[in-house]
Formats: sequence, C-alpha cells, structure tokens
Amino acid sequence: MPDIELPLVAVDEALLYSRRDPNDVRLGDIVLRGPADYDRADVVLVGCPQDQGVRRNRGRVGARRAPAEIRRALYRYAVSEAHEGLRLYDAGDVRVARRLEATHDRLTEVVQRFLADGKKVVVLGGGNDISYPDVRALAAVASNPLVLNIDRHLDVRADTPRNSGTPYRQLLDEGRVRPELFHEIGINSFNNSSTYMRWVEEIGAHIHLLGDLRRAGVGATVRAITENPRTDAIFFGFDLDVVHAAEAPGVSDPSPMGLTAMEVCEIADVAAADPRTRVIEITEVNPTHDVGGITARLAANIVVRALARSEP
Repeated sequence: MPDIELPLVAVDEALLYSRRDPNDVRLGDIVLRGPADYDRADVVLVGCPQDQGVRRNRGRVGARRAPAEIRRALYRYAVSEAHEGLRLYDAGDVRVARRLEATHDRLTEVVQRFLADGKKVVVLGGGNDISYPDVRALAAVASNPLVLNIDRHLDVRADTPRNSGTPYRQLLDEGRVRPELFHEIGINSFNNSSTYMRWVEEIGAHIHLLGDLRRAGVGATVRAITENPRTDAIFFGFDLDVVHAAEAPGVSDPSPMGLTAMEVCEIADVAAADPRTRVIEITEVNPTHDVGGITARLAANIVVRALARSEP
C-alpha cells in the first residue's frame, strides 16, 4: 500500500474464489492484496459499502451490501486471454463514517491517492452519491475530465443535504466538471423532472435519451463521445438502474424500461479500449432485492469487460 495510512478495511478473504486448479485460473487466484504488491499493480479496486445517500433520497436501502456481492461474483471469473498480465490490487473498503460527508471525504482521499500513483481505479458502491467524491478525486489529478453518467436519472438535484440524487449537480456547481464534457447516457425523460432536464441543457451539458441511443447504437454513440480530443482522463459511472429490471432486478430503483445487459456491456467495452479511462464506478446494486445474484453478476461482468486488454 502507499507509504501513508489510508482509511481502509481489508477485503474479506472468503470472497477471493479459487478452484485451486492451474488449468482453470480465476481472478480470485491472481488478485493482489498484500502491501508489498501495491507498487506493481496497474488497477486498484476499492469498495464503498454505504447507502446513506440512498436513504436521504428516500430510495430503498441495501446498496451497502453490494461491494461484497460484486466481489463474490467478480473473483469467480476465469482469467481469459484478454486479462493476461492484468495486475489487479484489491485495496479493501473505505471505512464508512457516521456522516455521509465524512465518508465522501475519505473516498476522495483514497481514490485521489491511487490516481496520483498512476493507477486505474475501480470503485464499487454503494449509492450513486459516490460519483461526487470519485469525480472530485479525478478532477484533482487530471485537467478537463470527460464524465459519463450511465444512468436512468440525471442526478442533478438541488437538494440539501447531499444525497444519491445530487452528485453531478455538486460537481458542476463547484466547477470540477465542465458542462460540455459531461454526458448523461441512458436517461428516461419520464423519470426526471422537466426543470432538471432544462437545467442540464441550458448549462451546455449533454443528455442522451434511451430511445436516441437505441436508434444510433449504444456502443457507437459512446465511442463517438470518447473521441473528444480535449480530455486526458475519462470517468465511466455505471448506475445499474440504467438496465431494465428483467436483467437487473437488484437495484435501488428498478424500472421496466432501460438498457439491456448487452448494451451496458458495450459501454464497458468502450471503456476497455480507451487508454484514458481512469475511473470505473459501479453504483446502486442492491443485493437485498436481487434475484439469484443476477445484478451483482452483471456488475462484475461490466468490471471484467472494462478491464479487458482487447475486445472480447
């Protein structure tokens, strides 16, 4: 680990799956976790097991259990040719504070340190409020980050105190993200206030509605967005309620309308192919309401694809 103490709790070893078979190596076999392994890692994974922001936003709680369940699914994946040479370090979970604001400060500190050390960072939430500390950390080490909120909701509420519906409003109001470099992807207009829809458009940010994505092609649209030459760092925030409930039932706010699992994985493929991808965030998985762990498995699949060395 870095030579300074960070507010982290070690990962539960029981989540690190292994078949103990040299002919069938899993991610749980190769994941790094000892302090001496940190320097040679190129990707660091960290969890933020809290849903305080969801509770404040009057959503259904349970997302605090997601980092463990996503890891449980993630580390069962086989090490494919696309992941040969991957040096993934599991830093454990951020130590959650009593107040959401303090937890955000801790997460910012942790993610910023990993980014400053040249690592790509995967963050497992937790509620979507963690997009605020994650992007705040990225903005501290990279100029003009390109920010993609892959979500059914805009999350630009003007609420006080902050909650899972406010992260991007905070980032935009504080000038940490330039509006022209902010993209809302997969938005359902019926799930968002017309006031906030107009506000996003008026400040010069971009809304990509679900129907428009389907007509133009999800992967093609996101690939065109990332071709922007004015950025050296990209944030991909995957809020799993962007996927329709038939394929992602275990989320904080399920919907019968949304992207398919395959479509959201197309976006993960774009993240994998772009060397400027610095932060990959998964939020709003809710194991309390999941069915057979399918949503946690989808989240793990997104991570696996986003860390691939080449197109699967």
